[in-house]
Amino acid sequence: MNKRAIITSALPYANGEIHLGHVASTYLPADVTTRYLKQKGVEAYYICASDDFGTPILLQSEKLGKTPQEYVEHWNKRDLEDFTAFNINFDFFYKTSSPENISFVQDVFSKLYDAGHIYESEITQFYCKTDKKFLPDRYVKGSCPYCKAEDQYSDLCESCGKVPEEIDNPKCSICGQPPTKEKTKHYFFKLKNFSEPLYKWLDENQNLQKDVKKYVQNWIKSGLVDWDITRDITWGVEIPLDDANGKVFYGWFDNHLAYISTALKFLNDKGIDGKEFWNSADIYHFIGKDIVYHHYLFLPAMRIGINNEFKLPDFIPTRGHLTLESKKISKSRNWYIGLKEFLGYYPADYLRFYLISINPYSQDDLNFDWDEFATKINSELIGNIGNFVNRALGFTAKSFEGNIPPPSDYEQIDNDAKQKILSLSSELDELMSQNHLDRALKKILEFSAHFNQYFQHKEPWKKGPGTDTCVYLSVNAVRSIAISLSSFLPESSEKIWQQLGLSETPSKQPWETISELNISSGHTLGKSSPIFEKIESEDIKAHKNKLGTKNL
Repeated sequence: MNKRAIITSALPYANGEIHLGHVASTYLPADVTTRYLKQKGVEAYYICASDDFGTPILLQSEKLGKTPQEYVEHWNKRDLEDFTAFNINFDFFYKTSSPENISFVQDVFSKLYDAGHIYESEITQFYCKTDKKFLPDRYVKGSCPYCKAEDQYSDLCESCGKVPEEIDNPKCSICGQPPTKEKTKHYFFKLKNFSEPLYKWLDENQNLQKDVKKYVQNWIKSGLVDWDITRDITWGVEIPLDDANGKVFYGWFDNHLAYISTALKFLNDKGIDGKEFWNSADIYHFIGKDIVYHHYLFLPAMRIGINNEFKLPDFIPTRGHLTLESKKISKSRNWYIGLKEFLGYYPADYLRFYLISINPYSQDDLNFDWDEFATKINSELIGNIGNFVNRALGFTAKSFEGNIPPPSDYEQIDNDAKQKILSLSSELDELMSQNHLDRALKKILEFSAHFNQYFQHKEPWKKGPGTDTCVYLSVNAVRSIAISLSSFLPESSEKIWQQLGLSETPSKQPWETISELNISSGHTLGKSSPIFEKIESEDIKAHKNKLGTKNL
């Protein structure tokens, strides 16, 4: 593990509210990982930005009578507010429309152009005679030529994840009429010339998921095509060439460069050499499986094209999509739950717990189910962790006035319990370092369940021999839980810490201290009370009934 790290996640598009599907695969896993790395003593920074350019934003701002700048500024602010309420702790949140990113994008293009990786070519593009404009990307909908999925945008099939050369059965997304074809000049990136170095990089990077690597390598074997990096619209980063008036960069050319430009802005403002830090750090890009093509091909090819001036990612944790009650999330059909809406119902840690617990480190899709959510919170978070914490601390407060007694002789069951504490940090570390966050959370649940059984077996309320040892070990086990949960459930972890009567915060404790018995005899606990509240079935029924009926 490197002593430096930069963590990014796919940039939220500044075109609407953040919903549960957004946070499940990218932002929450990235946040948990960043918190873990910081506990490990890594100088880690979580960097993000709103993705401000492109056709959908231009379309929507025109409908609302706003300038694109006004429109994206609103969503940049709103997105950050929602993320913050969910305890997604960015070290810096910026925007792709920043002057720093625009300058950086133009500089990268110029270097690629000077190196011979860019060429101009006349193409035939869809044109709507009704709306009198060329129709790039999301101005055109149709059928995917690869998997035949209907109602797909021309720049990305959300069903198979491929980027079509040309969409089948095209329709103008503004007026619905079939477009004609007209000639225009565009600039292309010679992606197919990078097949060999891309394949080599994938082959040599052992940190990437094997199934994703194989998937992308098969794409390369089947033959890459050069990439059209310009669009005939008014909202985007202008191309820095005299004969490119009226053209801007395709959003996927500029947006991932904001990973770098935003990191440089943040680090340089802190007095750190941003470029040197980037190239000496572990680089993480957390993404969903729908943008594998861009992050495994476009992004690394562009960095290779500027002579690896900025290192390629070491990790690209890729997870599947979230469905809602086993149906695809769709804002147009009102089949979604906004993050802000959800946080009006339940604490952020309830959602963090549930999403992490059902989200494996794979491309498999996961499903949000209201009934399962309630069951997991009530039986696992409350019935397991909450129950043990309350039993151990509540009993100590009642029977020992909150003062920790010194342990007496250890029986075998006490030695086993102590060993559970001593081995927890290394067991969790192995899972966290491999990005198996769901398994790590399960390990914490197993740890808590063991101590529930231990407490029950020792029966300290009978005040028999070994009671002091049971209390001493149980309270220290609560401390271990608080530290290990701090990456997953920061608010709940802090509440437990306060009830333990400890200073600082659990997130500031070094990782290895999870397995230390640092609460000594004579320590006095804080005030004890239940950490969590049960979810009622009537409320769940109401939330389910509301799906699909919200007013947009």
